[in-house]
Amino acid sequence: MKHEFNILKKDASSFARLGKITTAHGTVNTPAFMPVGTQGTVKSLPPEEMKRCGAEIILSNTYHLYLRPGHETIKKLGGLHRFMNWPHPILTDSGGFQVYSLTKLRKILPEGVMFRSHIDGSQHLLTPRKAIEIQEALNSDIMMCLDDCTPYPATKKHAQESLDLTLRWAKLCREARRNDTQALFGIIQGGAYSDLRKHAVNEMAQLNFEGYALGGLSVGEPKEIMYEIAQATAHLLPEAKPRYLMGIGAPEDIVFAVGCGADLFDCVMPTRSARHGLLFTNTEKIVIKNARWRENDLPLDETCDCYTCKNYSRAYLRHLFLAGEILAMVLNTIHNIRYYMNLMEQIRAALNENRFTEFKEEFLTNKGGF
Repeated sequence: MKHEFNILKKDASSFARLGKITTAHGTVNTPAFMPVGTQGTVKSLPPEEMKRCGAEIILSNTYHLYLRPGHETIKKLGGLHRFMNWPHPILTDSGGFQVYSLTKLRKILPEGVMFRSHIDGSQHLLTPRKAIEIQEALNSDIMMCLDDCTPYPATKKHAQESLDLTLRWAKLCREARRNDTQALFGIIQGGAYSDLRKHAVNEMAQLNFEGYALGGLSVGEPKEIMYEIAQATAHLLPEAKPRYLMGIGAPEDIVFAVGCGADLFDCVMPTRSARHGLLFTNTEKIVIKNARWRENDLPLDETCDCYTCKNYSRAYLRHLFLAGEILAMVLNTIHNIRYYMNLMEQIRAALNENRFTEFKEEFLTNKGGF
């Protein structure tokens, strides 16, 4: 089965839209949030629990899986879905962002990225062709082109050079692709320069990918610049294709970006925050280690239907966290993932019922409890 994207409804007063992505491993209702399973696992949660939380698609990391256990190993064992026991859709990033973040261990070359493994120091050249080879071996449902993630701040000259490299690599990724049952998304770079972003959209659209992503966001830029780029660029991406805002994860940022026309999001925020004891609710931000929860018998969120909220008190969760128990991370992550899935369900319901603008305004005014 080939990748398909259908727009089911458009918001009358914004660029938001309700849609559905169909893949060989199932469907994804959009707008959707993808929990991050960097090394073939969403930290501290078994796949069955992820599904119970409402996740329909997860993201895994090409860079990490290439280095360990190796894409050929995963291919021999039946592909990533079977390897990690997640029979639902998977998006794999190209490894470009990880290489970007390991500044001291890599060098950008015209042909690709030369980097040293953070595990054993071995040297590797990640080319566009190699990025596609790895992702085809993993057999993910959505693959990403290798890109040069532009840092912030960057001079316009640097941003232009980075964009030119990203466009060149995108063409090479498209040429290297062999499996047309896997979707391939192009990535828009251009830094904080709106004219470069528009140029990138025009050039990338000509390559006719199955979807498009806005990259180079959440790389240290002020939030107002991130919002400006999303607002000016997301709706310019081909309307008939899924639009993915990479690395956007704060709840209020997701709601804002949906209004800009974005369909897919990913971030480590819900899982990382959970492991550090920061919990999202519909009324307030809960730092579970705080003494105020010591004898509190209430669930984290009385409006939440997750396993954690149905069975455990704030006092117990605080006790587990302070005691360093593994169960603290498990229960906290279940709740945060369910919060995000519920947020996306609320967004989709608002779109379906023609009340997204009201939902967005109320959410951003209250910041969803934040």
